[in-house]
Amino acid sequence: MRIVAGKYRGKKLRTPEGKEVRPTSERAREAVFNILNSRFGSDYSDIRLADIFAGTGAFGLEAISRGAAAVVLVDKDTTLAAKNAKMFDKEQDKIKVLRADALNLPRMYAKFNMVYTDAPYAQGLTEEVLRQLIAKEWLAENALCIVEIRQDEHIDIPSEYDIIDERVYGLARLLFLEYKSEK
Repeated sequence: MRIVAGKYRGKKLRTPEGKEVRPTSERAREAVFNILNSRFGSDYSDIRLADIFAGTGAFGLEAISRGAAAVVLVDKDTTLAAKNAKMFDKEQDKIKVLRADALNLPRMYAKFNMVYTDAPYAQGLTEEVLRQLIAKEWLAENALCIVEIRQDEHIDIPSEYDIIDERVYGLARLLFLEYKSEK
């Protein structure tokens, strides 16, 4: 697995050895960023991203490669994310690795205007994470939440989010949600 584009294009990332972890594919990451570029442009300098269930940290590190202002990689096991983040030695002031349970997020010092979450499929975790992001005040108004779920998975999206786009890539379905605190 490698970084697809930006300053660190081609940089190889460490990947898990077992099959219990399912990193977001390069193809899916590239597709998400193509959608973001067409919708919002390619300037990521104002993006403050939380990568929930970060695993390897690939999505967040891809955002760093493309110029994101700040990224927090959140996972219960941050071993791979931390190793991969260390390979971006010139970006250490922009990357934070946070060992935390996504179902019990800590309060944060700053709000995020973009969140990527890729919970284990079909375990009901995504809905709870979306509620946690609101309850723990992680989201800036109009924050974009990109949610990866299994293609045939049904989730109940909290009313504070509007679906603005939806795409299917292989077994994955990507939902693009916009957060509105005043609904």
